[in-house]
Amino acid sequence: MVMGVSGSGKTTVGQSLAQSLDVPFAEADDFHPPENVAKMRAGIALDDEDRAPWLVTIAEWLLEQRPRGGVITCSALKRRYRERLAAAAPSVFFIHLHGSAELIARRINARRGHFMPVSLLQSQLDTLEPLAADERGALVPVSGTVEETTRLALAAVRQR
Repeated sequence: MVMGVSGSGKTTVGQSLAQSLDVPFAEADDFHPPENVAKMRAGIALDDEDRAPWLVTIAEWLLEQRPRGGVITCSALKRRYRERLAAAAPSVFFIHLHGSAELIARRINARRGHFMPVSLLQSQLDTLEPLAADERGALVPVSGTVEETTRLALAAVRQR
């Protein structure tokens, strides 16, 4: 699972990682109910209640991929969200894409057609609980190119 705040490159790196591993890819943003998308478009941060059904859907996707594996993106900002996903798919490995707030804000401002406004970035950064030492995953910087970031993510997956 590729995790991180909006604009960290989850989709781009996730697609590249899935292609490298020859496994299915899914974008968790596509699993948000319309109400969540409307809230975010309006600049309203999601709360735990908003995210609960979304996390269930992501966990179901992970379960469906169990025999072969897959790559899915998900902000997975809180440890309890990651624990919920790991309970459904115990072999899940988190690739936490990390970059400076300035870099992420520039990326959000540069993209077109996405519902997440840059005004919500700080709420995501405030909510983010980085991977703990006892969680299965790796912190991957996004300051390089997509290829460099994917290479680091792939190495982390293969090392596990």
